[in-house]
Formats: sequence, structure tokens, C-alpha cells
Amino acid sequence: MADLQTYGQDSGLKHTLLRGLLYLVLILFSIYYLFPLFVMVTTSLKSLTEIREGTLISLPRVVTFDAWNYAWNEACVGVECSGIKTFFWNSVQMAVPAVLISTILGALNGYALTKFRFKGANIVFAMLLFGCFVPFQVVLLPMSVTLGKLGIANSTTGLVLVHVVYGLCFTTLFFRNYYVSIPDELVKAATIDGAGFFTIFWRIILPISGPIIVVSIIWQFTQIWNDFLFGASFSSGGSAPMTVALNNIVNTTTGVKQYNVDMAAALLTGLPTLLVYVLAGKYFVRGLTAGSVKG
Repeated sequence: MADLQTYGQDSGLKHTLLRGLLYLVLILFSIYYLFPLFVMVTTSLKSLTEIREGTLISLPRVVTFDAWNYAWNEACVGVECSGIKTFFWNSVQMAVPAVLISTILGALNGYALTKFRFKGANIVFAMLLFGCFVPFQVVLLPMSVTLGKLGIANSTTGLVLVHVVYGLCFTTLFFRNYYVSIPDELVKAATIDGAGFFTIFWRIILPISGPIIVVSIIWQFTQIWNDFLFGASFSSGGSAPMTVALNNIVNTTTGVKQYNVDMAAALLTGLPTLLVYVLAGKYFVRGLTAGSVKG
């Protein structure tokens, strides 16, 4: 009995030590990962004088939001010195329609590929799946030609089209894998009752698609908002998204380098996606695992 008690105590001690070691490693990795964000925030809250006199990791002696105000309202983006607020609305006008359109079309595609299977459905899905692995750079030239022929080059509308087309492969994959786990009997029963393709989709399939809709919206919003390559390639001047404006702010600073303004502009640009993940991150993970039972 004593040996069993000793063994139990040793086992519990080892378990506690391993658990403590695991937490220590996770804390160290978290600090390492969050350190750049810490430097960005503290630098954006300092004056230029304090940045020159202080160190990289020093906290601001006097917290000031002058750099944030300057980046939002007055920073020079190319030849314009009106801040990045105008380009923020460009990103909103680009991201919101592109996210909604690509999500709705992806849901329709996933629904058709799983519940109304047609001849060649597997080939269509394989081609869409292949599109997920096509690099951005491959589609730059054909997209540029297409936008030029449609007359929407260098416009927010053109960027919406680009992101819808490129994101459709991913949203279709998400919804297809989710709809595979939905019983076919639901669709068959509705078909027997006389419901058509769109009636079944709007009244039966879409109401139970909440988790995967959240996944699609978060994924698409993050990819579209953070995109720089498409924005730099297919827009110019006042139609550019926020990421392009940020690049112009950082690279067109004249005279003394304003690190606090650069950091503030970067934080303002990344803040929307950060808020999305903070507020809806758990739903993203939940939605990804919801359709993993089948398919």
C-alpha cells in the first residue's frame, strides 16, 4: 500500500511539473509572438523626441495620440496629405460586397455540388479545388486584361470582382465540406413536397449554415482586407485600399522619419481584422470543425 501511495505521489508530481513546463513554454512563445505588437503600440504612443531618447522596449513617459490623429487625418499618401481615412472607406467598400457575394455564391456552389449532384460535379469541384492553390501572381495578367475590357480597371468595383473570383474557390470548399454532413433525406423530403432548388436552399439549407457562414466571412474578410498585391496592381490614386495607402505612408515620408506615425498607421490598418478575430475567433474554430464528421 505504501508503494502505491509513493507511486501515486511521484506520478502526480511529474504531472504537475510537466504541466508547469508546458505553461512556461506557452508563455514564452506568447511573449515572443506579441513582442512586435507591444513595440508597435508603445512606439505609436510616443513623441519623436522620446523615441530618439528612449529604447525600443521602454514604455512611453507621456502617452500621446498625436501620431494616431496625424496618420488618420493628415499623413501624406503619395501626393495627397489627407490621412488614411479615405482609403479606409475604400477598403470597406471593397471588402463588404466581395465578402457577401463570394459567401453567397460559395454556399450555392457547395449546395449544388452535394445535394443536387449533376454529371461532372466531381470534375467541377476538382477544378475549383485546384483554384485554391493558384498563386496570386499567376492571375495578375489575365485579371488585368479582363478588368480593362470590362472598363473597371483602377476602381473599387474591379477589386471587388477580383476578390470574388479568387475567393470563390475557398468559399465553395468550405460550404461543400459542411453540406456533406447534412443528411440528404432533408432535401429529398422537401423535393417530394414540391420545393425547388432555391426554395430548399433559402428555407432549409441556409438557416442551418450559420457556423460555416461565419467561417467564410471571417476568412474572406481577413484575406481581402489584408491584401496588398491585388490592391497595388489593380488600383491607383484615390481608389486604392488601406494597405496600399499604408505602404505609401511608410515609403513617402520626407525629412525626419516618423516611426510613431508609421506604427499608428499600421495599427489602424490591421485593427479591423484584429477585432474580427477577437470578437468571432471562437466561432471560426467551431465552424471549421462543424463539417468534419463526414467527407
